[in-house]
This record gives sequence, C-alpha cells and structure tokens, in this order.
Amino acid sequence: MNDAPRQQSWKIRTELPVEYEIVESHGLLDPANPELLTIPGGGRGAGTRLVILDHSVDELYGARIREYFAANAVVVEYLTLPGSEENKSIERVLEVVNKLNEVGTNRLSSPPIVIGGGVVADVVGLAASLYRRGIPFVRVPTTLLGQVDVSVAAKSGINYGGYRNRLGAYTPPPRTLIDRRFLATVPDRQLRNGMGEIFKMALIKDLRLFELLEEHGAELIQTRFQDPEPGSTGLPGTVADEVIGRAIAGMAEELQPNLWEKDLQRSVDYGHSFSPLVEMRALPELLHGEAVAMDCVFSALIAADRGLIDDARLERVIAVARRMGLAPSHPLFCDVTLVLEALADTVLHRDGRQNLPMLTGIGEVCFLNDVSESEIERACAAMGRLLDTNAGCRPGRPVGADR
Repeated sequence: MNDAPRQQSWKIRTELPVEYEIVESHGLLDPANPELLTIPGGGRGAGTRLVILDHSVDELYGARIREYFAANAVVVEYLTLPGSEENKSIERVLEVVNKLNEVGTNRLSSPPIVIGGGVVADVVGLAASLYRRGIPFVRVPTTLLGQVDVSVAAKSGINYGGYRNRLGAYTPPPRTLIDRRFLATVPDRQLRNGMGEIFKMALIKDLRLFELLEEHGAELIQTRFQDPEPGSTGLPGTVADEVIGRAIAGMAEELQPNLWEKDLQRSVDYGHSFSPLVEMRALPELLHGEAVAMDCVFSALIAADRGLIDDARLERVIAVARRMGLAPSHPLFCDVTLVLEALADTVLHRDGRQNLPMLTGIGEVCFLNDVSESEIERACAAMGRLLDTNAGCRPGRPVGADR
C-alpha cells in the first residue's frame, strides 16, 4: 500500500477591470442638474436612496439637499454623522451598515450617496465595501482636501488602536462628483488643510503647480476658490480650476498604475512618512493636511541635510507653506523619540523598508532607505528652529505623553 502524501492543487487567475470617474459639475444642488440622481452605469436606479451627510454639510446645505431630491421625486432616507477625525471609527461604520439594512439598500440599483468631508467619505467607503461584500456608492466631497485628495483615492480607512487608517479597504466609488461652490462655506483653516495635500503634489511632481501656489495660494484661500463677481478684477476662476485640476490629475496619474499599492515605493507617500503618528498623538490639535505640510518640510530638511536640494529650494518650500498659512513645524516634530517611533511604524507599513520619498528638486523625488537616527535628530532640531510660537521642543519626552 502506497502511504505517500496525496495532494491536489488548483490556481485561479482572473482579472477585474477597475474603472471609476470623477466629474466636476457646477451647481450640483440645482434640481435641474441630474448628476446626483445618476447611478453608476447610467439611469436613475430604483429603491430608496440613503444619503449620508456630515454635520456641517447638514447645517449649511441640508435644506437644499432635501429640496433637490424632493423636486426630483426620489425617496430618500438621511443619516447625519460627525465629521471630525476622532469619529473615523468602526462604531460609525456599523452605524452606516445598520442604516443600510434599515433602508433596504439594493445590491446595485440604489447606491448610497455620501456628501461631506474626507472622514465621512472614509467611513461610508468602508461600510460600502463590507455591506453585502461590496456595494457601489457615490461620493460628493465638500472640502478642499476631499476634492483634491479623497476624490481620487481608491481606498477607505478608519482609525484603530491609536493609529491612523489602521483598518481599511480598497473601495473606489464608481462616481465622485465635485462642485467647488461647496468651498464657499468652508472655513479658512479647512481650506489650508486641503492646501497641505496640494502642496505635497506640487513638491513631488509639478513645478507649475508649485509656482501657482507660490503666486496665488494665499489669494485662493482668501477667495475660497470661487469665481470673481461679474465685473470685478479678482483672481480669475481659471486659476482655481487649474490648481484643483492639476492636483487631481497628478494624483490620478500616480495612483493609476499602482492602485492596490503592490509597489510600496510611492511618491505620493511624501508628507505621509512621519505625520500619521504625529497627527494621531496631536488630535484634535492638528488637521491632516496641516500635519502633511509639516512632514513635507521635515523631509525637505533631511533632503537639504543630505545635499539633495540646496538651501534656496528649502527656503522656498518653507516660505510657500507659511504664505498659505500652514505652520512649518509643531513641537511633536521636535520629539526625536516620537519621530523615530513614527518612522518605525512606517517601515512596518512598507514591509520592512523605509521607502522615504525625498526631494531632489521642486517637482522631483528619489527614494531613500538609509535615513539614520542622527539625520532624524538634526531634522528635529531644525524643526525646533522653525516653530512659529514660543512652544519649546521636547526631545526625549516619554513616548505616549500626548496620548
């Protein structure tokens, strides 16, 4: 009798085409504009639609949103969620799932619509990826950060265990709708928050975009990216169109060949190597784009220390951040122990390698895998000299002191 192990194996290979669209449409809340009614693939769909709003959007636009769907005779249930980073949690995801159940959402023909900032978009995106093993949804970002960054992303994530976006999925919504008229009611700080991600895109790949920020960034914030009044001599709307358009196009160009992040050497990770942990430890003091901008400066300091960029370019980077009202530093970026902990977690996320994008010029990057503790210490000391307040650096402060 033959006692040799018996074994059979099968390999299954398949391809799933991924296609999703980002549509800029002015006047989304005009009842005559059909974009909010259109489901992925065309048509108006069937069944009750769940519309998820963040609190700010509900306060500012809730009445108009309800009027829009009522005017178009669409049956809608509404769910309002808080839009702050602290609420990007599994509890909020389950709240959306419970509402989908209550509404009786169809598998394909009644996709939920999320209207709000990046936090609610992430929460709904993860809920949609889990519900019935995945349903389509429609995303309407209403903040600058949402329109230039979240709008392109295929992934969703929530915070868990003290870490940012520790749980998540790759769930691109088939449709994302952008209307920069929403930015008219966004507070200045939230506009600067979005500018942090535009700043990142300019630094890694788009000198023209950097020059636009250098010349017009402060005025774009002041005018909230709106067209000037007829007959006025304000900043032309074409500038806002170009800045938003270049940021979205640049992000899409970077993500498309590596949507599932199989290649962990990603230039769009610039500004996201040290900031995730700093941002979480600083909550609610720092917004995401503010932390990203500081990380951009921190990484530029390492690049300058290595001689990858000259002092003139470094000063230009810092000056543009300040011109847009983005503080270049924070005391937590002076904390060597914390920054090294942040780098260690990034190395785990990048499967054992640093893969640190570093500027070699404005609009150009290389990748480093040998940044040392002494380089981190020098960058932390330099961040201390860039602090905009009298808050002192606290190198060696016990890790977790700001939890």
